[in-house]
Amino acid sequence: MLLYDSYTAQKHEFVVPTDRSVKLYVCGVTPYDTTHIGHARTYLVFDMLVRYLRSHGATVEYCQNVTDVDDPLFERAARDGISWQDLAEQNVERFVTDCEALNIIPPTYFPRASAEISAMIPFIAQLVALGHAYTHNGNVYFSVRTDPEFGTMSRLDYNEMLMTANQRGNNPHDPYKHDPLDFVLWRAGNPGDPTWESPWGAGLPGWHIECSTMATRYLGPGIDIHGGGRDLIFPHHACEIAQTEPVTGVRPFARFWMHSGLVWLDGEKMSKSLGNLVFARDAIRDHGADALRWYLLSFPYREDFAYERSAVIRTEAQITRLRQALQVSGGTDTALDLTRGREAFDAALADDLNTPLALEILATLTHDVLTAAAENRDVSEARRILAELSDVMGLRLTGAIGLNQSGVPNERSP
Repeated sequence: MLLYDSYTAQKHEFVVPTDRSVKLYVCGVTPYDTTHIGHARTYLVFDMLVRYLRSHGATVEYCQNVTDVDDPLFERAARDGISWQDLAEQNVERFVTDCEALNIIPPTYFPRASAEISAMIPFIAQLVALGHAYTHNGNVYFSVRTDPEFGTMSRLDYNEMLMTANQRGNNPHDPYKHDPLDFVLWRAGNPGDPTWESPWGAGLPGWHIECSTMATRYLGPGIDIHGGGRDLIFPHHACEIAQTEPVTGVRPFARFWMHSGLVWLDGEKMSKSLGNLVFARDAIRDHGADALRWYLLSFPYREDFAYERSAVIRTEAQITRLRQALQVSGGTDTALDLTRGREAFDAALADDLNTPLALEILATLTHDVLTAAAENRDVSEARRILAELSDVMGLRLTGAIGLNQSGVPNERSP
């Protein structure tokens, strides 16, 4: 399988380990305003990766965190007059329900940052001991000057990195910092913030250290694939690399960095901060989970795209045709052979998870089955292959006659 690595900006062969599972970590949601289409698109991409690897016999250990210690969550809870714990719980439940509706395979590990702080503190202390971090007035900062390769994956110069970091929560005017780009590992809490005890006083962890701690705790010091949305390349993933590698001694921290493109609506990036959201549960209600899943996977995963409701509606017709093809009886004339189609489908996914091409092939095979059945040809084996490929794409196709919940024909199907 070829995968595009954001760090090298090239495709490389992804070699599946033979003596252990594939280790996959994907940055999870901050639990408020879940689950919007941008969330759904990202986690569908990595669901497809897991499905493809498992379809070829690989074992995948998948860790996806919940960032329930973060300023935006606290601010929303204060605005709405609700405890941050209750707001997080409500939104995690919604997120899990929406992922189940989209037939997204649950991660192996689903840790919450708030339950992992006891592991973050020694991680931070080790960075201090190694000379990569310094303390001041209850705060701990990572010194970017100690990492000559800081931000390499972003391909930004210092001024561009600083500007981007400032747009995403960095405070360049913090008087305690040695460098405006230094980032927080631990900070004293603001009034009203939850706090935890630490060697530096009561406070809470920085955002970046949360993921480094959870990734290494659940998957080990080095992982195979680290994923998330493209907007996490800098500063989040750059900071993860900088702080993780000195502690573990494993370089690189991740063999591959995979990033999904962003979803746009009305000319702007769909985001919680802007409030221009389309929620997955509403789209599922209006169009069905299979149609939404097909639509979101019909774009190259690394590219941005603009969400269009009319395009999702058009996808519904394709799902209907696929259901028809899986139900059609056919006849006894020459059997339809979809072997080459199945090989082309597999090759598409093996080429950097080319789901748009895989779906085009699936649509063509759907047409072939319907045409062959109308010509009284034997389509029983073709239907089985079509159902197999639909299952790899994670389509449930509920309502199709003779299908089980995975979309595969039952043994007694007509």
